[in-house]
Amino acid sequence: MPANPSVAAPAPPSQKLERALKPRQLIMMGLGSAIGAGLFLGSGVGIHAAGPAVLLSYLVAGTLVIIMMHAMGEMAAARPASGAFSVYAADALGATAGATIGWLWWVQLVIVIAAESVGAAGLLATLWPQLSVPLTSLAFMVVFTVINLMGVRNYGEFEFWFAILKVAAIIAFIVVGIALLCGLLPGVPSPGLSNLFEHGGFAPNGLAGVGAALLVVVFAFGGTEIVAVAAAETQDPERSLARAIRTVAWRILVFYIGSIGVIIAVVPWTSESLRSPFAAVLQVANIPGAATAITLIAVIALLSALNANLYGASRMIHSLAARGEAPRGLARISSRQVPVLAVLASVLFGFAATVLELLYPDRVLPVLLNVVGSTCLLVWTITLVSQLVLRRRAERLGTPLPFRMAGFPYLTVLALAILVLIFALLLSAPETRLQFLSMAALTAAIAVVSGLARRFRRG
Repeated sequence: MPANPSVAAPAPPSQKLERALKPRQLIMMGLGSAIGAGLFLGSGVGIHAAGPAVLLSYLVAGTLVIIMMHAMGEMAAARPASGAFSVYAADALGATAGATIGWLWWVQLVIVIAAESVGAAGLLATLWPQLSVPLTSLAFMVVFTVINLMGVRNYGEFEFWFAILKVAAIIAFIVVGIALLCGLLPGVPSPGLSNLFEHGGFAPNGLAGVGAALLVVVFAFGGTEIVAVAAAETQDPERSLARAIRTVAWRILVFYIGSIGVIIAVVPWTSESLRSPFAAVLQVANIPGAATAITLIAVIALLSALNANLYGASRMIHSLAARGEAPRGLARISSRQVPVLAVLASVLFGFAATVLELLYPDRVLPVLLNVVGSTCLLVWTITLVSQLVLRRRAERLGTPLPFRMAGFPYLTVLALAILVLIFALLLSAPETRLQFLSMAALTAAIAVVSGLARRFRRG
């Protein structure tokens, strides 16, 4: 896909990021990024909203994410760039659009980094109360900053094993759930499938419940964009990315639908135990230490996300700096081919937000997270629009594409229609309207500042 002349020229070889990520790491990053604390701890909220019909919400959200991954993969394979969708938006829609989406995503990630650090420390404190939440949270921040400064090889290997643990936990959970439903666990009677249709039926709250659940579950898939960002530092990105997209996409649906299917079959959707849905199933299965195991898995999920988000944030701001959309110093590369200043800039905000949250519990981060809560939806929307423009441009110019998304343009249009529906739901629901409007205001502010800064630079 041809580049936009407005985008800065590529950096000299000495200033390029190292292509050291292995294909296996990229695949597991793609899987791991979609399996987070939102699934392990937050899925119960969606179940309470829709009942067993939450499966429909997950199918819609999963379909959206799979289409989005293929669209982003098509662009990333054609032009691997650490700025990923920000670069593609600049190519397709202009420099202001690219800079706005890039900065918006960066702001989202650095806020989420703080939330993940505090959240992981808080969960550990429930198991070991003697642990200091502030000190543990700050320790997490330091450890993962060091990991990211050591080079992309180390980051990739840490993220690979984090993802392995999460995937293994999901597979083990589904196997236990199937065994429970089939009556194969000794001394534990099978609940059968009655929970799917009792307590008000399959869809006790109707389509309104399915829509409300969709607003919850769609955010559980956030983070899959990291695959496109990491493509710029992957060996043989064209082949590796295509393989990762094909491998990851269907597995995400299997893992999500499989685990949620087990939960709603084993535990009544009205049960208060769904505040920790995975633990609720393991308790029915009479597996000792279930609560502890799930808590530790959730901690791993949060730390994995923290690691991935710090990586993604640093590469995005590095890309913005290389294109003149952020201070140029942030584009500098160390001897290890790591954007050190970009990593430090990304983590400093996280440190500050973490300290504020610890000083004023439950007052700082909720406000910040509400502002960026819908950011990933806007990123996906712009990504899909960019793909529409760039794919048409490539076809018009006869540009060969290493990876082509099947079903174009129909699937892209379908995904955009789903996103329009979600935005409409956000606006119609009083509890999410402020989140949408806050995100819109932040986006407009970034666009204005970005445009003014570019005009100022040009003189």
